[in-house]
Amino acid sequence: MLEPLRQGLPPLDPAAVSDAASCALPARYEAVRDARQFTRRTLDQWDLGERFDDVCLVVSELVTNALRHALPPHHARVPEQQPPVRLHLMRWTERLVCAVRDPSKESPAARETDDFSAESGRGLFLVDSFSDSWGWHPLAGTLGGKVVWALFRLHPCGD
Repeated sequence: MLEPLRQGLPPLDPAAVSDAASCALPARYEAVRDARQFTRRTLDQWDLGERFDDVCLVVSELVTNALRHALPPHHARVPEQQPPVRLHLMRWTERLVCAVRDPSKESPAARETDDFSAESGRGLFLVDSFSDSWGWHPLAGTLGGKVVWALFRLHPCGD
């Protein structure tokens, strides 16, 4: 069980954000592909295509974890209901944040394993390895659930 971690999370002041984009993701595994495509388009628009490989891997893991662990079994999708998972990409001058919102109040749990060839159970290890920091925090109010985020430091133009 991981305690909520807010340190390293960029300020929530919307005026401080250079760019932001988000997309709703349905409760099906094809949503991981959709999240990767959305990330590719967004990073290309922001002229950050060179960061795609690391960011895409982290986005894929965060979305997969949300679909696999944060939805009730046999999640029934009501047509007028909002999709249960949402991907947010936010860019500041020197940092990029990928955040995935899901309806679960359960904290992300990293599995203890020494088998690095395993097909599953390494998602949070990969998020930790490829991002500069990551964490999660519960949502309050009518939204409920939580946000799991990963931060990437960006090099200022000209560096």
